[in-house]
Amino acid sequence: MYLNTFAAGGDPFDMTGTDEFRSLLTSAGELGIPHRPDIAYRSANVVLRQMRFHYLDWGAPDAPPIVLLHGGHQSAHSWDLVSLHLAQSYRVLALDQRGHGDSEWARDVEYSNHTMSLDVEAFIATLGLRCPVLIGHSMGGRNAMLLAHRASALLRGLVIVDVGPELSDKGRQAIAGFVRANQEFDDLEHFVQSVRQYDPYRPREHIERTVKYNMLQRADGKFVSKCDATPRRLGLTHGRSLQDNLTLDDVRALDCPTLLVRGANSNILEPDAAERFAAALPNGRLVTVPDAGHNVHGQNTKGFLAALTPFLEAL
Repeated sequence: MYLNTFAAGGDPFDMTGTDEFRSLLTSAGELGIPHRPDIAYRSANVVLRQMRFHYLDWGAPDAPPIVLLHGGHQSAHSWDLVSLHLAQSYRVLALDQRGHGDSEWARDVEYSNHTMSLDVEAFIATLGLRCPVLIGHSMGGRNAMLLAHRASALLRGLVIVDVGPELSDKGRQAIAGFVRANQEFDDLEHFVQSVRQYDPYRPREHIERTVKYNMLQRADGKFVSKCDATPRRLGLTHGRSLQDNLTLDDVRALDCPTLLVRGANSNILEPDAAERFAAALPNGRLVTVPDAGHNVHGQNTKGFLAALTPFLEAL
């Protein structure tokens, strides 16, 4: 049983009348996130490359487009506070990537970054988005970099959040350990406590409001992760393919305007690795957001928006 609301078929579903939206507005008010009172917010599905994908569509359809890609073991809803604010000026499309959120799981268990970057390219083409700004966090950032490396002419700009060619093994192991330990629970309180230990930046009430986007209730009453948890999905059985990896030499070809955002306390992207990445970008800059770890936009949303807004306005 799903714990959240989303479009059941091919027609978009207006989310502004739901308790979920009212809960989001409460969080935005507590955190001081500016937004318009009449924001359009829709849940929708689209078939891409013979798979059903769910996405959230914010703002006016004719506004300049932004595409958001979440991190591993997360969903499009991880961007809700960011989307709520950006939708004042942009059309914001947050995609549930394959095997995540309310999108379909891959029948062939194919979850390489290369494959997911092809999904994003198909998403942009199918929705007819003209030169969107592409913003990706962690796994989504890797997917965004691969797409930009292959077809930068499709994009107006690129924002990479706390990921790069060089990552901390210790940080990656910490994330993998959290994912493995949080697959199944008897009650949601157990999951909330696990998230609080892993993410001390977010208040408990905000975690409670978003837990429904990460879990579903099985027929036996247990709560389980919505992400495909097969060993191959979790990267336990094989290494990354060569198509999934970009080196510092590779990113020198990312000629579109690029913003690299790092959390000041990130255990994934070390400061020196971030500096090397930014230096390799032909048209890029680095901004470090204080009071945040790896999940920058969720842990310090106002700081993330302060880093992002000047970049978007310059475009």
